[in-house]
Amino acid sequence: MPVDPTCPVCLTADIVCGKWTLLLIRDLAEGHSRFCELERSLAGISPRTLSLRLRALEEEDIVERHTFGEVPPRVEYALTEKGRALLPIIEDMRSYGERWLGGDCAGPADAAGGRQAPVPAAAA
Repeated sequence: MPVDPTCPVCLTADIVCGKWTLLLIRDLAEGHSRFCELERSLAGISPRTLSLRLRALEEEDIVERHTFGEVPPRVEYALTEKGRALLPIIEDMRSYGERWLGGDCAGPADAAGGRQAPVPAAAA
């Protein structure tokens, strides 16, 4: 529960400040991803934590899950419109990190594309 349920900053922070949340959104900015792809790109995340974070983001309508009727079953995750609306926040964080914290890595929001190197869990 946010500190002030009427404050938009508190409401947004309540969603995006969960561990791994912004990194999941960053990785999903490239489009659809399978569970194993997300697990690989987020070095250090446990399958259980990834599953819980994805479920929480689905409940917030930030991520949508697509299940394909194949054998074996295939599941892909993608950002919703609400999730894509968070991308400018992530880009601003990238710019801040580059300018003030000495960060230097390309990410999905960059024109060049490609996966960004995972941020250590302590920083997430």
